[in-house]
Amino acid sequence: MTSRSKQNQEITNNELLAMINSISDGVMAINRHKRITFFNKAAEKITGVELNDAIGRKCFDVFGITDGECELCRTLETNRSVINHFIRITCIEGRTVPVSISTAVLKDSKGIITGAIETFRDLSQVEALRKQLESSYMFEDMIGRSQKMQDIFDLLPIIAQSESTVLIEGESGTGKELVVRAIHNASPRSGKPIVTVNSGAIPDNLLESELFGYKAGAFTDAKKDKKGRFALAEGGTLFLDEIGDISPNLQVKLLRVLQEYVYEPLGGTESIKADVRIIAATNQDLLELMKLGRFRQDLYYRINVIKIKMPPLRERMSDIPLLTDHFIGRFNHLRNKDISSITADALKILMNFDFPGNVRELENIIEHAFVLCPGGVIQPEHLPTYIHETRPIPAVEIASNIKEMEALFLTAALQRNRWSRQDTARELDINPSTLYRKIKKLGLTFPNSHTESESSSD
Repeated sequence: MTSRSKQNQEITNNELLAMINSISDGVMAINRHKRITFFNKAAEKITGVELNDAIGRKCFDVFGITDGECELCRTLETNRSVINHFIRITCIEGRTVPVSISTAVLKDSKGIITGAIETFRDLSQVEALRKQLESSYMFEDMIGRSQKMQDIFDLLPIIAQSESTVLIEGESGTGKELVVRAIHNASPRSGKPIVTVNSGAIPDNLLESELFGYKAGAFTDAKKDKKGRFALAEGGTLFLDEIGDISPNLQVKLLRVLQEYVYEPLGGTESIKADVRIIAATNQDLLELMKLGRFRQDLYYRINVIKIKMPPLRERMSDIPLLTDHFIGRFNHLRNKDISSITADALKILMNFDFPGNVRELENIIEHAFVLCPGGVIQPEHLPTYIHETRPIPAVEIASNIKEMEALFLTAALQRNRWSRQDTARELDINPSTLYRKIKKLGLTFPNSHTESESSSD
């Protein structure tokens, strides 16, 4: 090789090194013995380890993980690359850093593996933004960015400070019990018990003794006194779930407690004062039950001092990406996995499903995906087969940021509503002009048969 070609080669290497050091992603290469041979400036910044300290060390030592947890080592051993795999590393200061890594093997001119290389991206800002969004769209364990949920969040602190009886209406799986716990935890009674009675799960002949307790000798086998749920909830909150299933006879006795705040245990002769706050919930139409004579009108008005209507998930579809992200975080913790996200293709399948089981069903779907997904991102094949049968979903790329996720969500909503802006805005519970601005901002395009001008005249 001539001196001129050597000089050109040296310049090329220097330029390459400058380019690699200018990028924000960390780059690390190892040899066949898993020892670091290259470490760029971004890698130094993310890990806190300087170049001279990194060179020659085992790659997993720099990341503060074990050999078995190291995807770069696994790639070297199996010749299998990984793309956008989520892990948490420990930097030199002891701080945990969330990163997304991609790996590949290195080969010489003869195709022999000589090592492996890894790029890794610091996701700290993304995670901080996620936490900021969650704090804006959460009340206790309740999550929602839709206007209907935000309205509920605004009311809950006010309701919590009152002593009034609350009625929560909503389909099964909408999160009624979460509302109860949020009210209790934000109330002056938070230091006292919260006791739940599922009225539909307890036979009527046992429900009275469950609520009010009994005295020894009240019936056969009643050898000693037993406290009821009212006594157990003393000073706190009593949650009467599925109150529509209570029999008319027991409704009369419950009405007395709500009117006078006293009750008598079975077999007892003295009234006991009840210091509890009552919150009731139902998935039935109590007004219809009143018309049928199955629910007392006077009891209805006693429990319906403050009413909260929980919207079904199909009426708050904008919450699905946020809820999905929340459940991914929860199951990562419970299952000790590192699943970073869900592909846009899989998310579109969720966005086109009606969710008869509401939020509880979505949670079960994500749990199902965690069983099948080995790591990385949730793909359509990891979702239950029954939700694939809604309608065909065109293949799309993974949403890599919030803007892409919002564009994906709005496109799915427009498709469901046949590209009608009015219908889409109504479903999302936003103003049509707000939807129009988002469409413009995100640069969404309409199919030829559904032009934007057509959608604006619907």
